[in-house]
Amino acid sequence: MSQPRQPSPEKIETLLRRPGVRVERITSHGHRTKEGFWYDQNEDEWVMVLAGAALLRFANEAEARRLGPGDHADIPAHARHRVEWTDPDSDTVWIAVFSS
Repeated sequence: MSQPRQPSPEKIETLLRRPGVRVERITSHGHRTKEGFWYDQNEDEWVMVLAGAALLRFANEAEARRLGPGDHADIPAHARHRVEWTDPDSDTVWIAVFSS
């Protein structure tokens, strides 16, 4: 019996870096945050899905938010969050803007 295929690593490209701000393009394909792990960042993050689909979950919300092309979310510093799912059949392309 074969093991399920693991997705290739997410591709993260820094598009812009300035004092206090960083812009990244992230390409996911069937990725999700490791079970039991929550991001808790020291900086604010704004994300937008350009292509594909994802489920973004905040620790203080009962259900994950479904994001598709054009959908975005503001993630304040220290807002615990995780990616529950990204489309395993096509690339999910995000733009993430980090600021401090």
